[in-house]
Amino acid sequence: MTCSNRPWGRHGRAAVFASLCAALLPAFAQPASAPGTKPALTVSLVTPQSGEWPQHLSANGNIAAWQEAVIGAEAVGLRLTEVLVNVGDNVRKGQPLARLNSETLAADLAQAQASLAEARAAAEEAQANGNRGRELGPTGVISAQQIQQWLTAEKTAFARVEVLEARLAADQLRLSQTRVLAPDNGVISARLATVGAVMQPGQELFRLIRGGRLEWRAEVSAADLARVKAGAVAQVTPAGGRTIQGRVRVIAPAVDATTRNGVVYVDLPAPGEARAGMFARGEFELGSARALTLPQGAVVLRDGFSYVLRVDAQSKVVMTKVAVGRRVGDRIEIVSGLDPQARVVASGGGFLSDGDTVRVVDAPAGAAPAATPTAAKR
Repeated sequence: MTCSNRPWGRHGRAAVFASLCAALLPAFAQPASAPGTKPALTVSLVTPQSGEWPQHLSANGNIAAWQEAVIGAEAVGLRLTEVLVNVGDNVRKGQPLARLNSETLAADLAQAQASLAEARAAAEEAQANGNRGRELGPTGVISAQQIQQWLTAEKTAFARVEVLEARLAADQLRLSQTRVLAPDNGVISARLATVGAVMQPGQELFRLIRGGRLEWRAEVSAADLARVKAGAVAQVTPAGGRTIQGRVRVIAPAVDATTRNGVVYVDLPAPGEARAGMFARGEFELGSARALTLPQGAVVLRDGFSYVLRVDAQSKVVMTKVAVGRRVGDRIEIVSGLDPQARVVASGGGFLSDGDTVRVVDAPAGAAPAATPTAAKR
């Protein structure tokens, strides 16, 4: 074949270029082999743990005196001359709290004592006459009428003695009532006594917290009231104070028709810094029950709902809605919505979406499961 050295024309070059493009186009158009999908995140997985969790019931209420005695003066119409205690004082049973003017009653008592002494002397004389009449009666020396008069006078004299003895006891009692005494051991919680005031019937002078004992009156909903039993332990925390341990004494037999709450009375044997009238929060210990738990970092909150991110066999993320319950430490209870055998992303779920592919690594050496909790909130 003879080769020509003549240069190609314009049309020849265009034809060659078109041929080359047609030959190479299929090679460029053919897609390359797709590489593996790149993982969105490297994660470690956990499985739910089942264990015994203590059950607690939270409640609110006020701290009040176990019993508050209202103290007044029994004597009426007397002037208050001295007040011996003040608010906050610890007092003992029988300790004087205040004194009333006793001069008039002391004079009445002295008069009663003198009258009684006179009556007793007259009774002795009448008794002697009566004995004489009983001795001489059989002899007929003295008339029967005279003997009868002596015997009647004797009975009258002894009756008068008894009357005056009763009057003396009454005067002594009235005199003792000029001292206002503490009816029990306790703490003075209120003082209304004012020196110079004249006592009126039913007038209040002091209030006394009997024994210094306080109680927490917790309001519990009717639905939860049956779960609380007498003798149950309660942890009570007054506003701004330390937690106090108490014990349920009694549960109110009725529920308030307006609030649908019942009152649980909790004794506070060592109230510490608590004061009557304080607001307090607390928890009742209701025993324990089995619970399925996860680390709190494994639960993601989205749109007001709780989710966990399960990982399937293909390392794909499956977003699963769950219901959560109590929390303690770094653990949270899963009430429903999750298989106990599921594998769940331990942390970092906020950066993942449903369907993402992840790379799974072993959990860090120090990431041991949390121990059984000692407290839980509902």
